[in-house]
Amino acid sequence: MSDATPTQAVPDSFEAYAADRGDARFTEWLRARAEPDFSSAVDHRFAEELAADTIDDAVFRRYLMQDYAFLDALVGTFGHAVGDAPDMAARSRLVEFLAVLTDDENDYFERSFAALDVPESAYVDPEPTATTRAFEDLLGRAAREGGYAETLAVLVPAEWVYLSWADARADADPDAFYLREWIDLHANDGFRSFVGWLREELDREGADASPRRRARLDRLFRRTVELERAFFETAYGSQDADAGGEVPW
Repeated sequence: MSDATPTQAVPDSFEAYAADRGDARFTEWLRARAEPDFSSAVDHRFAEELAADTIDDAVFRRYLMQDYAFLDALVGTFGHAVGDAPDMAARSRLVEFLAVLTDDENDYFERSFAALDVPESAYVDPEPTATTRAFEDLLGRAAREGGYAETLAVLVPAEWVYLSWADARADADPDAFYLREWIDLHANDGFRSFVGWLREELDREGADASPRRRARLDRLFRRTVELERAFFETAYGSQDADAGGEVPW
């Protein structure tokens, strides 16, 4: 289990957080500020049951349909990041990951839906939950109304949470291919390298940002983590109690 640090115990400014840390990283401050939700998402029963091969197919089916619905918004947000990236090297890295999302992951979804007896008519245009809608809204607004830093502030936690829960269960070997491959897609050297690079990009952007902008990035990061946790909850049929509405940033 991860060690959760209450947000209240973490300085509300990066300057204060870094004051007694010679090697302070902006993304480490953001993650600390996002506790205990970050650890709650990483250690969620969804991840535990997936790795243990005890998750109910109905739960995973609901989760996968919502995740597939969310994929369009995620791809669109990465597309915005490509346009806002500071140089060609960054654009190239982002485009490479977009290819993974639109090729490898899409293929996984289609095979998994077939194995779970989900007809194409059901997964092509599913009814989004309140949590999915809130997540799509957050990503869209960050990309449209912010800049590169704001887009990174939602993409980094979204990918970092998945790397963290999957890495913690990298040795798990559930029988169902759709469970095993979902872990493998998020616990591999390529994904670790990409998330590490994303963090470095946000570290740089955060270091150059004004205090006001840093506070905005903090709010976006924390809201993303809240929704990641809620996303797992809704797979169990919750009423989206934590989805909320628009949060000003």
